Order: sequence, then structure tokens, then C-alpha cells
Amino acid sequence: MAMKRWIWPVIGPVVVVAGFIGFRLVTAEDEIVPEEIEYLKPAFAARLPADAKQAQAELGKARAEMARIKPSKNYIVIDTHANLIYYRSQDAILFKAVCSTGSGGELVDSTSARKWVFNTPRGVFKVNTKLVDPWWRKPDWAFIEEDEAIPKDESERYDDEMLGAYAMGFGNGYFIHGTVYQRLLGVSVTHGCVRVGDEDLKKLFEMVTGGTPVYVF
Repeated sequence: MAMKRWIWPVIGPVVVVAGFIGFRLVTAEDEIVPEEIEYLKPAFAARLPADAKQAQAELGKARAEMARIKPSKNYIVIDTHANLIYYRSQDAILFKAVCSTGSGGELVDSTSARKWVFNTPRGVFKVNTKLVDPWWRKPDWAFIEEDEAIPKDESERYDDEMLGAYAMGFGNGYFIHGTVYQRLLGVSVTHGCVRVGDEDLKKLFEMVTGGTPVYVF
């Protein structure tokens, strides 16, 4: 079922969290609008036990879990479907920009049969590193993709331009960073990282602190 894009920056994080505990209902009604309730009710109802007491118990567990994970400070939301990135508080969008996320493409090394799938990971993360003038250590797939030999000299792996002026890591080698491919912003073309334009990235980098929650859906 289609859903209006403007709704997702608000409820996206809650839906991501709910998915981890087997539910898709946002139970804090003061945080959602009627449209959202009507959208989410059918999916949730199908998962509730038929017994009313059991259903109420499950609902209570869902509320408690969402309250535990609900961000208490400003957070980042990345919409991989619309290729948009937001920085927001509980009540307002503080920053919004076009980005590029994972292409979903696959690469197989014909020699070793190793396989890579280039998706941006969905879920709940946090900013664990903030880097100025970052260097990119090119992994094996970057050479295989270009039909180049994997270097034995470690120094040949490093690129000081590809990530732009700033980078914010959110786990497992994934970063929100700049790009030399500005014209492709808004298109799902990355190998999993989140690319943001130079001016927007600088603004976001200055606003975000270490430990900021990152919700990707």
C-alpha cells in the first residue's frame, strides 16, 4: 500500500523499531495522525492474538519496548526509498536534504566467487565517528568492480577525495559522507554508504554530535 512521503520522516523510526519486535503499530497516538493509524492498523491487527487479554498483554509489551528505544534527543532519519536524509527533534524537522543510498546491485568475483550486495543497512544505529577530510580505504570489491588487480601494497588502497570533506560513521564500515558524483544525488547508486552534497553535508556535520541515533528504513 502506498504511503505519503511526508509521513515517513515522522513515523519512520518508530516503524523501524516496531519491526524488530514483530509489530507495525505506533501506539503513542499523540505522535501520529489519523492517516497513519488507518495505514498501520490492518498490519498490526493481523499479528495480535485472538484472545483479548493476550492481545492487550502484547500491546503493553510493544508500548514498553517502543518507549525504551524512542529517541530522547535529536536524531537522523534516512529514507532509502525517497533518498532523503533528515535531522529532526521530536517535534520538528531541523534539516532535510537529498542523498543517495545503496543501489541494491550485486558483484561477484569470478575468481574467488565472493559476492557483495550493495544495500544501505536498515535499522537503528548511532553516529560513532565524525571525521574531517576522511580517507577511504578501498576494499577488494572496489578493485574487482573496475577490473583491476587487488594491490598487495596497502598504501595503494587509500583515496583522499572520494568521501568528500566530512564523514560520519554509523557502524560496520558505513558512513554518511560527501561525494564527487554530485549529479547523482537522489539516485540509489551507492555501495551502501549515504552520500550527501557538499553544502548540505557541512551543515549536517556541524549539527550532529557523536552518539546521535540514526534510523534507516
